[in-house]
Amino acid sequence: MAEERKVRLIAQNKKAYHDYFIDETFQAGIELVGTEVKSLRAGRCNLKDSYVAVEGRQAYIMNMHISTYEHGNIHNKDPLRRRRLLLHKSEINKLIGAIARDGYTVVPTRVYFHGSFVKLDVALAKGKKLYDKRESIAKRDQEREMQRDNKNR
Repeated sequence: MAEERKVRLIAQNKKAYHDYFIDETFQAGIELVGTEVKSLRAGRCNLKDSYVAVEGRQAYIMNMHISTYEHGNIHNKDPLRRRRLLLHKSEINKLIGAIARDGYTVVPTRVYFHGSFVKLDVALAKGKKLYDKRESIAKRDQEREMQRDNKNR
């Protein structure tokens, strides 16, 4: 039987859920160097202003900040360098089609360890308007109130 792999969250992009309607997510690997993996093990990653760009037949994550490893030396890379995403050809074609036809954006949602591998969830998303954001906040507040009332009963 296949062994279950332990999943450990490194970073999450909560702003993506606030700014976009998330339609479909994909799991992608990331091409990293050794000191970047060590820095990720320490939890030093930020997805705040990052996005996914598709160039040719490759997908890259841009502006994902992985801090430099403290004990590294000349092998440390630029914290904001572009990193190649490891996706299947069919998934990349699906991303290219959605971006071109439907006006979708590809945003990273979370980075995590899946066993010993670093994985990234990327999502096809459409931007929210200001009134959509207000509606989401109001809905979330109503749900909190209902939970509070149910808890007090």
